[in-house]
Amino acid sequence: MAQPHFSQPAPLTTMADGTVKQINPFSGTEVWTVPGRANRPLTLANPHPEPIDHEAHGKHCAFCTQRVLDSPPEKSRIVATDNGSKILASTGVDDLMKPWEFRRVPNLFEILSFDYWTKNYGYKLPPEAAHRRDRYLSDPAGKAHVLKVLQAKATASGMSYDDWIRIPESERLEGANAFFGGGHDVIISKRHFVEGAEMNNELAASATLTPAEHEMYMKLTIDAMRDLYATNRYMRYVQVFQNWLKPAGASFDHLHKQLVGIDQRSVNAEMEVAKVRSNPNVYNELGVDYAGFQNLIIAENRHAVAFAGFGHRYPTLEVYSKAAEPMPWLQTAEEQRGMSDMLHALHVATGPLVATNEEWHHKPIDVDMPMPWRILLKWRVSTLAGFEGGTKIYVNTIDPWTLRDRVVPRLLEARANGEIASSLNIATECACKVNSLRYNPYL
Repeated sequence: MAQPHFSQPAPLTTMADGTVKQINPFSGTEVWTVPGRANRPLTLANPHPEPIDHEAHGKHCAFCTQRVLDSPPEKSRIVATDNGSKILASTGVDDLMKPWEFRRVPNLFEILSFDYWTKNYGYKLPPEAAHRRDRYLSDPAGKAHVLKVLQAKATASGMSYDDWIRIPESERLEGANAFFGGGHDVIISKRHFVEGAEMNNELAASATLTPAEHEMYMKLTIDAMRDLYATNRYMRYVQVFQNWLKPAGASFDHLHKQLVGIDQRSVNAEMEVAKVRSNPNVYNELGVDYAGFQNLIIAENRHAVAFAGFGHRYPTLEVYSKAAEPMPWLQTAEEQRGMSDMLHALHVATGPLVATNEEWHHKPIDVDMPMPWRILLKWRVSTLAGFEGGTKIYVNTIDPWTLRDRVVPRLLEARANGEIASSLNIATECACKVNSLRYNPYL
């Protein structure tokens, strides 16, 4: 089968000496991989672990199970049931003491504050959120919880206790609106360390979850996306991301995702919209199909496909949803599970000791062109330096084929051991059909 003709430089070019030049077909980012550098061992976070303080069980960080009162009032949680899982809306402070697997809470330090939405757009708490706030504060324990968290936020901003206590309580409580109607949420995992951990690098990560646990994690995150769009009509894009370990920007070495609603399309989305208008099938042609022609497909199931990405500053694994429906929260449970299983498998293949960024991309709600849901998993194993700053050419130490060859054997091992979903086809087992992404109604 003939490969596609490009009106721009090909995404991948291998020079005579072995240097691989990469151009990201969507962002235009230029990346080089030079011979020999790809063989370097991965940089692992916390290479010199220490014994865990078992006296601090459940209290290792502000996200831990015994410190739920350190975070703002919970919005919702997901619990395991006999038939799978169920999302429960939180109504009062007593709910915080009930069992949970993952919980959704407001970020105490929002990227876009509640005031941003009120002062720039006249946004007000929706009636349901205002009712939940009033009910929460009517409980003395709930009010005490809210005031405690607001004080911690004020203290972190440099306010003394004496200055804080001088503010009338009614004025202090105005800050609670951000907890019930803000646009920056965190999805927190129950465990800090894996069961039976003895050393402080035995963290509970996406890679240590079971496929069923990872599905719950994804399910609650997707529901939070839906809810943010539904409750604030001024949000034009909800960015979902996961920073795993401090080298990747995590504040806590405790598994969590973040969702941030913004009032414009992301920069990437703006660049891609123009490409999609020119060629609605661009994600097939320059994404999955091109990866297939280059033998970079890593895994596939009925609803998702993964490949070693190209044109990224860091080694990147890409997961695309095959679903015709572009919005994650409108996909079927089976389609969502297909994406979850694929992403989980890539985390397992990467391992919990590698710092990573997980980036979600989906069609902005005000775009009329088809764009598929996709997730990038970036390995933060190198540091940008002066060469990159001066040339805007980025040196990625692992080329896509080497990345594929590192991941595939681990996937095969993990599937044989029952660590990942058995439904995944891996490497040469994949069909690699052209135009496998069904987001494009013009096909």
